[in-house]
Amino acid sequence: MADLNLKLATLCYVQRPGQTLMLHRVKRANDYHEGKWNGLGGKFEPGESPEECVVREVYEESGLVCTQPALRGQITFPNFDGESDWYVWLFLASRWTGQLRDSEEGRLAWIDNDRLLDLNLWPGDRMFIPWMFEDRFFSAKFLYADGDFLGYDVTFYGPDGRIERQSYQHAGAVPAPDFVPVYQPADDTSCWLCGGPVSKRHCKIICQQCGFTRDCSDP
Repeated sequence: MADLNLKLATLCYVQRPGQTLMLHRVKRANDYHEGKWNGLGGKFEPGESPEECVVREVYEESGLVCTQPALRGQITFPNFDGESDWYVWLFLASRWTGQLRDSEEGRLAWIDNDRLLDLNLWPGDRMFIPWMFEDRFFSAKFLYADGDFLGYDVTFYGPDGRIERQSYQHAGAVPAPDFVPVYQPADDTSCWLCGGPVSKRHCKIICQQCGFTRDCSDP
């Protein structure tokens, strides 16, 4: 049997009323997700449970500490990046503490829930993000080849014990979205995450409401 290169990871969609915290992957060189918007997350460390992994990853990427993250589904991505099979546990987190801070992985922004699918997402993400908010658990396999989305197979497990299966074959390319969230007001007088008042100190812009800090040179 050939050796399998398996990667285990979590992905979390942090919530506040009507909005989801998203990460725009625009900071790291040679990032396979460059330019895409994702939830927060990353790979397991040895011995971690999915819940331990997601709490650690969200904290490392945002400064927020999730309490009682809710597991909503699991997705297998065979040979997603041309190197590995990825197994991803997906969470919603509506309870958290801490102050939002800048991320080394990309730029964070609170996005209105009704605009999530307008972001520059992986095509498959447009399929499973709505499932995250449904009252049922899902287990799926999403197929990509050289970055192109091919389709999925999914099984839904309802709270009443009902099991439903669904398959989808992708028909073609998805048009590029024209929605680009504005990172900050032009005059730098308010926080581009929560809209609160800011102060400027030592080339930093600091929100007095949520604590988010960014460089004055950010676009």
